[in-house]
Amino acid sequence: MDVAKRAGVSKGLVSFALNDRPGVSPESRERILAAARELGWTPSLRARSLSTKRSFALGLVVGRTPEMLGADPFFPSFIAGVESVLAPEGRALVLSVVPDEEAELRTYRSLVADGRVDGVFLSDLRHNDPRIPLLMELGLPAVTLGRPEGLSPTEQNPSGRSPFPAVSIDDTLGITESVQYLAGLGHRRIAHVAGSASMLHGSRRRIAFDDAVRAAGLAECQTIETDFSIGAGAAATRRLLSQDEPPSAIVFANDPMAIAGLGVAHELGLTIPGDLSITGFDDINFARYVYPPLTTVRTTPAQWGQAAARTLLALMEHGSAPDLDLPAARLTVRGSAGAPVRSASGAASVAGSEPSR
Repeated sequence: MDVAKRAGVSKGLVSFALNDRPGVSPESRERILAAARELGWTPSLRARSLSTKRSFALGLVVGRTPEMLGADPFFPSFIAGVESVLAPEGRALVLSVVPDEEAELRTYRSLVADGRVDGVFLSDLRHNDPRIPLLMELGLPAVTLGRPEGLSPTEQNPSGRSPFPAVSIDDTLGITESVQYLAGLGHRRIAHVAGSASMLHGSRRRIAFDDAVRAAGLAECQTIETDFSIGAGAAATRRLLSQDEPPSAIVFANDPMAIAGLGVAHELGLTIPGDLSITGFDDINFARYVYPPLTTVRTTPAQWGQAAARTLLALMEHGSAPDLDLPAARLTVRGSAGAPVRSASGAASVAGSEPSR
């Protein structure tokens, strides 16, 4: 073998080094890898998989319909961040989109039975999440996006604590800042279009909204729960604005719903932010290009994907990895939120106002 000859070692040692097996000194490994690079050698993923019994792939199972996934830019950005770490390592991402929890659990079992992934990213955490004991049973390394809560003690996990490292972003501060900003502008009727309470981030954002409303001394603030979809966001907005006393501001649990809300408000002839202020969550790429530009909470999903991928690779290599807390999600002020404009009768004016920057 040319690599063995150039590095001055045996073919067996070259095989151990190129397949990342133990038993090779750091100096010898570097010499072998340098020789391989000089000769333009590239590894055969199929051969490595057969020799190491690894798939060199990581999995992401998303409980969404394809339509919902395609309409939510969070996951494409998150996946781009994951891929930017995996690709240089010669690893791939296996994405599975499933309609419900039952199909999700079957998919994890199938991925392990078929040897298709070496580890997984666990998103959209739930209360008493059944996926965590399942992954423990399957012996599949995992990284959770956020810290699990409310896990029931089991024989495998008597402490009830998560056995997997978590990569987390505090999303409650952004919701709190949204309410504080709107209240500071003079809004007294603020509504929340929330996500599903079955998901931890949905319930966390709703609790943060309720706490911030109470802290601001506001009353009669309404919440409508949705499934995070664009259609549900539009329907919730229409419902809120058709009331005898509609809110003057709406805090949305994600940007796609907020942008749908903007569209409904424009359709009804309302000015933004004069008649209605709107805030979103995630700061997706085109949030700044809608009219008016969306005031929203920034979460940087691509960076989240990079951090999660590095954590999962470290877990698989070393057998453990620490939890990682990313910078908290913070409010980014643009043009869709401003002081409410009132007519002499106290009703919302349609005259509008200049966007608050």
